[in-house]
Amino acid sequence: MIDPRRPRVQFGALLAVGAALGIVLLAQRIEGASVRSLWQPTAALVVFGGTLAAVCISYPADLIRRTAGAVKGLFFKRPEPADTVLQQIIRFVTIARRKGVIALEAELEFVDDPFLRAALVITVDGTNAKHARTILEIESDARREHAEAPADVLETAAGYAPTLGILGAVLGLIHVMQSLGEPSKLASGIAVAFVATVYGLVAANLVLLPLATKLRGVARQRAVEREIVIEGVVSVQEGLNPRLIEQKLRGYLLAARREDFNRRVA
Repeated sequence: MIDPRRPRVQFGALLAVGAALGIVLLAQRIEGASVRSLWQPTAALVVFGGTLAAVCISYPADLIRRTAGAVKGLFFKRPEPADTVLQQIIRFVTIARRKGVIALEAELEFVDDPFLRAALVITVDGTNAKHARTILEIESDARREHAEAPADVLETAAGYAPTLGILGAVLGLIHVMQSLGEPSKLASGIAVAFVATVYGLVAANLVLLPLATKLRGVARQRAVEREIVIEGVVSVQEGLNPRLIEQKLRGYLLAARREDFNRRVA
């Protein structure tokens, strides 16, 4: 899972966002228009300022701050692969098999992930497999909803941005209508009208929605890792052989990845 002690810049994600915006600028240049013509402060104020205001009205401030942190995490934190989580579980299973479940208590201080620590505590306490699964699944579902909330915020913002782009276009056209007798002001009014629409569409489809999709993907990956933890803990309580548990968890991981792939291509 995400290790806060070793944040790393995710250059692939940064380059992808830069490339998405660069495509728009390149298309503008290929058409022979000036890239500077896309810079319209009035249009930016209407679209970006209006979208931010609408989001602030829709959601509490702490969720908006958490969304900003989650987006930052996409670019500056590196998720721990699910295979690493699986190896951790297998190690704990082996310890429990050789030394008994109570030996896992000594490992708690070395576990950073709160969900894995909670699962080990339940195991050490001797909770039966059925109740342990129920408790951990409830917590896992709550964590997934918590992790996907920032994606909901971004998707809401993506719904507002194009509409506010249309609003900016209307305001620009009003300015044009009021300036028909002054040809020197027509160009700026028309520019604001069209650029506001571009801002709204670009922000929604090239920035906000892709980021929301990526956040949901991260949430799904974390959910799969928690499912591996749950299956591992339950298997320990059922007394299964470590090799059988490893085979079971690897099969579960492959099935989860296949399901995720099918969801993406559907």
